[in-house]
Amino acid sequence: MNPITLTTVAEPLIRQALAEDITNEDVSTAAIMPDARPAAVDLIAKADGVLCGLDVFERTFVILDPETRVQRFAADGDRVCAGQTLATVTGDVRVLLSGERVALNYLQRMSGIATYTHRVAALLEGSATQLVDTRKTTPNMRVFEKEAVRCGGGRNHRYNLSDGVLLKDNHIAAAGGVREAIEAARAHAPFVREIEVECETFAQVEEAIAAGADIIMLDNMNHDAMAAAIAFIDGRAKTECSGNIDAHNVQAIADLGIDFVSSGALTHSAPILDVSMKHLRMLDGNADSEAGAAGNNAPVTDIHRESGQ
Repeated sequence: MNPITLTTVAEPLIRQALAEDITNEDVSTAAIMPDARPAAVDLIAKADGVLCGLDVFERTFVILDPETRVQRFAADGDRVCAGQTLATVTGDVRVLLSGERVALNYLQRMSGIATYTHRVAALLEGSATQLVDTRKTTPNMRVFEKEAVRCGGGRNHRYNLSDGVLLKDNHIAAAGGVREAIEAARAHAPFVREIEVECETFAQVEEAIAAGADIIMLDNMNHDAMAAAIAFIDGRAKTECSGNIDAHNVQAIADLGIDFVSSGALTHSAPILDVSMKHLRMLDGNADSEAGAAGNNAPVTDIHRESGQ
């Protein structure tokens, strides 16, 4: 993940996730480990897939203790295999125990999306069509999920409602028609914004072209209807198709010559990639020093104070 994005956008969300998981203290860890002791634990892949989210995984532990170290044996975007050691985390054992679930939740979710995106993108290989995501993301997870799509070989559609103009069926109904919606958007939006309009019928496509739409989304049309619409558009606007597209049917539209295919399934239906933290071992003083692990640092329950919550 871009380091600036990680710090300004992702880190506050990670802190919220940690605060959700540790409302007062990690009772289990505090009971068995009241004082700081150095330890190490391995990150293991339990299934084959595409890895994504190591920066987020590491930042989760570093928020709890800046002295935590993560030695990586794989990188985001790598194909990994079940049983492969991906990283070793070294630091205060309390941090490793308390941060484990949140760190793994991010890594599993992001790697799952990257894996599924890679699978869908592979089905479009050889065509000029680009695979893009949608805004159908988990609340407060968009920055992570859209990063995972890129990592898996897809591209991002608009990030949010401020990022671009997309006139959908209800916008068109509210405005009174395709032409009226496009004209209103053209008058209001900054000149740097392209205007995309969703069309469900050939008549709407004709109206959108006449009104000067920059991008036309062919929504829930069958193959023949999309082929006819693309032939009519004939390069006068960029084309996108959408509507319940996933790994089971995306290959059927590869021959259309459409510019983009958007799939909400990339983020809302991807299963997680199973990864786990295993083989935790306590380290003596020398091992601690060599690994740069934490010493007597602030306890993990200070996450609320550190994050201002």
